[in-house]
Amino acid sequence: MNLSREEEKLLESDNPTIAKCMEILVALGEIFGAEKLIPIKSAHISGISYKNIGEEGLEWLKNLKAKVRVRTTLNPAGMDLERWKEMGLDDHFVKKQIEVIKALESIGAELTLTCTPYYIHKPSLGDHLAWAESSAVVYANSVIGARTNRESGISALASAIIGKTPYYGLHVKENRAPTILVKVKGDLNPSIVGYKIGSEIDGIPIFDFERRLSYDELKQLGASLASTGNIAMFHVVDQTPEWREFEVPNEKMEIDRVEIEDNCEPDLIALGCPHLSEDEITEIARIIERYGKPKKPVWLFTSRHVYNKLRHAIEKLENRGIKVFRDTCMVVSPATERFECVMVNSGKALTYLPKLRRVKAIFGSTHECLRRAFDES
Repeated sequence: MNLSREEEKLLESDNPTIAKCMEILVALGEIFGAEKLIPIKSAHISGISYKNIGEEGLEWLKNLKAKVRVRTTLNPAGMDLERWKEMGLDDHFVKKQIEVIKALESIGAELTLTCTPYYIHKPSLGDHLAWAESSAVVYANSVIGARTNRESGISALASAIIGKTPYYGLHVKENRAPTILVKVKGDLNPSIVGYKIGSEIDGIPIFDFERRLSYDELKQLGASLASTGNIAMFHVVDQTPEWREFEVPNEKMEIDRVEIEDNCEPDLIALGCPHLSEDEITEIARIIERYGKPKKPVWLFTSRHVYNKLRHAIEKLENRGIKVFRDTCMVVSPATERFECVMVNSGKALTYLPKLRRVKAIFGSTHECLRRAFDES
């Protein structure tokens, strides 16, 4: 990989953090055949929950001796920073989680603590990024038209400190072409379509739906694709910004039904994976107007940014017995581990709850989840 004189100096820096970050990026570039490093507009770091990174990850973060060079946002932590007691978390976990956050704050990262950083700082079409977190990556590439590979938390952090990323993969336009056309018959839930298709294909799908999807549905489609497969980008006919720039692939498939087992009775309804948008929270508030108080616990997850915009609506939700948490989510927090079965409206949560939190999960639309919470047929 060709390095500029300035980049070579960074590789030989007396600052061990900078030298190590350059080593990571150079090694990554050589593995994937990158010709050079390119500047990035922002970085998004995953691996923020102490439950996921443990003591070894925390110690590595505490030993960093550099500042980020670009805007750097953070994925959800393992708890709501203010309401962790309501989540039933122990003092040891809370102490360690705060240490993780302070270590990242000390290098200049913004404490966004969300998997939807594009609601706070939206990239522009064509921007080069270094984002970790599978659902954020696929949204940035597909719905916004920015360019990022599916980084790890470590490589995203290295790029944040150096301000660059290797030029390969989805940073290169020709690598963003669709490889299979997926025709979706009927009005299937986009999240469950992504859950199904992600495990069945490789490459980049272009979807042809029979109706226009909302931005929240595009978000859920991509999050599910990325959770069941190694998919970092998709196109949708007549919707996503780059779909016209490539030829329609010869390989085709159709999907007209998806069956998901409902094999447990939920003791928690959890919505917000990825974090809920303003529109989603508003819609939830509208749906529950006809109900009383939930008969099962309902947890909603969103960013502090969205929460602060909708304080009045959220107060009404909480007055009805619904908990709205910030800074965290059902997948990265150990708080969900005390439940037996969680009902979700997200293919991403359906995938990761059993894997990461060792709890059963069942799927339903937002309406179905809320009806179950209020014990309505």
